[in-house]
Amino acid sequence: MKITKIEPLVLGTPWRDLTYVRLHTDDGFVGVGETRMLGHTEALLGYLNEAARNHVVGADPFNIEALVWRMKRGDYGRAGEVVMSGIACVEMACWDIVGKALGEPVWRLLGGNVRDRVKAYANGWYTVERTPEQFHEAARSVVDGGYRALKFDPFGPGRWELEPAESRRSVELVEAVRDAVGPDVEILVEMHGRFTPAEATRIAGELARFSPSWIEEPVPPENIEALSKVSAATPLAVATGERIHDRFEYREVFSRQAADVIQPDIGHFGGISETRKVAATAETHYVLLAPHNVGGPVLTAANLHLAAVTENFKIQEHFNDFADAHVKQAAPGLPEVEDGYFALPSGPGLGVELDVDFVREHPAGGARFDLYAEDWQFRGTKEKTS
Repeated sequence: MKITKIEPLVLGTPWRDLTYVRLHTDDGFVGVGETRMLGHTEALLGYLNEAARNHVVGADPFNIEALVWRMKRGDYGRAGEVVMSGIACVEMACWDIVGKALGEPVWRLLGGNVRDRVKAYANGWYTVERTPEQFHEAARSVVDGGYRALKFDPFGPGRWELEPAESRRSVELVEAVRDAVGPDVEILVEMHGRFTPAEATRIAGELARFSPSWIEEPVPPENIEALSKVSAATPLAVATGERIHDRFEYREVFSRQAADVIQPDIGHFGGISETRKVAATAETHYVLLAPHNVGGPVLTAANLHLAAVTENFKIQEHFNDFADAHVKQAAPGLPEVEDGYFALPSGPGLGVELDVDFVREHPAGGARFDLYAEDWQFRGTKEKTS
């Protein structure tokens, strides 16, 4: 079997572009992969065009390791977000082809499941004004929708450190969420790399009484020593890793014991196998895996297959029940969250099938996401006033 064509398609929303890659083979199988880009979609499409002729077309989709190696190392330049995202789309699509050809879900081909269902947490639910009352109501709707865990960033456009009034406001939002969901629902506090180590540590101390399961990316992602400083100073678990794109870059995270939970994004990390490799290394350091996922149904499906076979998996991020819910129509077949969990995909391959017509009906329109803008939490849903 050989790959004969690579076909990229982009589905647009106001704040994120979902890029799908369909791989066609000479045996008639078609596999699909997905990633989410913020501001770099055109760069990704350019890379995929070059990779198609240099590496992908003519390759055997069963030889996934060899193809990933060529795409990562064969162009000599160091692979970053764009290249690793392109590799991820192709790698996922290869697994989809292999599963379809063998009539098995991918998780069975990866060695079989160690769990029967996958715990999920909701994100994208707090597209409301930053008041305790509105956060309380929105958080309640998440629990009423069947989730038992939810994540949010209460810090507005905060940067480096917060003014005292803004700090109190952010803490009040966390308090409102905890009050809304009760003591048995996990809350996960996102910091988006906003703060200095001292400010992140101070805020963590303020939040400890609300028992968040983790604080995420408390400092900018480039400086692992700064992250380890925060980890050493707080009893709260620290999560990080969505902006790390190569498993080799995790070496310092592990050696410095800088994080308790790692969050590689399959769609930016070279795919399922690369993420599984870093998960295995994390397990040797007693670190848990909670993959970052701002993707649509194909990328979410890939995450579920990985979660099924990963012993040190903790929880799976999911946006699409609360943000741009229509994107679920792009690839029917994904299980719905019930009582806080996904069931494992049961169909061959990734278990979902891309609706090409639907994707083409929702083209990219210049998605923009600025984490330091006022009202960024609305993710393009707030009407502008003159």
